[in-house]
Amino acid sequence: MRPTLVLFRGIFLKAIILLTRYAFNTVSELVTIYLFFALIFFGGQAFIGTAFTDSLEGIIVGFFVFTIAVGAYSSVSWDIIREAQWGTLEQLYMSPFGFGRVTLVKVCVNVLISFLWGGTMLALMLLTTGETLALDLVTILPLLVLTLASAVGVGFITGGLALLYKRIENLFAIIQFTFIGLLAAPVDAYPVLRFLPLALGGDLLGAAMARGVRLWELPTGDLLLLTANAVGYVVVGYGIFQYISKKARDRGVLGHY
Repeated sequence: MRPTLVLFRGIFLKAIILLTRYAFNTVSELVTIYLFFALIFFGGQAFIGTAFTDSLEGIIVGFFVFTIAVGAYSSVSWDIIREAQWGTLEQLYMSPFGFGRVTLVKVCVNVLISFLWGGTMLALMLLTTGETLALDLVTILPLLVLTLASAVGVGFITGGLALLYKRIENLFAIIQFTFIGLLAAPVDAYPVLRFLPLALGGDLLGAAMARGVRLWELPTGDLLLLTANAVGYVVVGYGIFQYISKKARDRGVLGHY
């Protein structure tokens, strides 16, 4: 266990150093996300009016989950792309920790940082709109972790594709738009959507944060399905990642960019 903690500490410190050393880029990214929300908020008020205001709580929750989910899923791929550009990707494979463990710890660190991003954005959105949400951490954190797990599973798959094909930025854009659709999906009207990434979790988080429903008040079947989705997407995604990474090694393209 101790080597894993040492690895976690090293990767976490590296992430913080990169965020602070390139502070302008970090702040610019945060401002860009906030301006995107501000455009939605003020534009919706101007052109839609009362109907937009009535759905504002759901929009804030959806944007909050979307912000964290994008960071969670894309972190795997971006880390691999950057390591390939820096010429350090093969060194990770030769690490005594093993590439699989390094990748898993990187995912945990990136999800933690995504939580910080999401929390900051949530505070800015609430200040901008004047809305209030139920922020019961006992309810929100488990739902958020289980919801993000499906996004991480997708991230493992795109991470494997980044190992093999290197440039997959256009795929990121497609997945981001898909995530928006899934978070807005009417899962009550179309139950099959509950099996897709983010859809069920986003719906449950909306109930918890916008309507104040507690964890133990949510339907047991929905919670079990959310847990099964989380485990299934992570296991399948990581399995595909391992398969594609082996294929990339066999082709000798790990260190190429």
